[in-house]
Amino acid sequence: MKTAYVFLADGFEEVEALATVDILRRSGVQVTTVSVHPTDVVTGAHGVSVVADSLFVGHAYAEADMLVLPGGMPGAANLDAHEGVCAALKAHAEAGKWLGAICAAPMVFGHLGLLAGKKATCYPGFESHLEGAEYTASPVEVDGNIITGKGPAAVFPFAYALAGALVGDGVVAQVKAGMLYHG
Repeated sequence: MKTAYVFLADGFEEVEALATVDILRRSGVQVTTVSVHPTDVVTGAHGVSVVADSLFVGHAYAEADMLVLPGGMPGAANLDAHEGVCAALKAHAEAGKWLGAICAAPMVFGHLGLLAGKKATCYPGFESHLEGAEYTASPVEVDGNIITGKGPAAVFPFAYALAGALVGDGVVAQVKAGMLYHG
């Protein structure tokens, strides 16, 4: 079974995090939500509190197939400031493993130099943080092992792209049909 970690920081965009987790799980991916704070309760940008599956410490992130960052502010900035998250992302990129970020969160990849020479998208106004990338403004961009999404309205195509990278288009087509998605 493919595995993914979704990092949650206070101020995360709820729909981006939860729809992504839901679609990945429907696709058969073992998803673990991870609080980057000392508590498992993480509060989103719109006041929705979520109980994460685990805390940051104690995971072998290098063994995961994918690491995912939801956007939202200040959630993305909190992820950007977390040394452990940044170290895990760099190691994953160096190993050629899948990384995903949506909305403001692709800025974390940009600040780490992971987008150099790649196409990427993000929430409007965060383009300057995509250091070295070609900004496309597309709802979703897949370039090499990095998948970026534009914002909340792009969460479905973003999450389907993540799932497709891990389990293939056939499984994703079944999940889309079951969810009545025709986008």
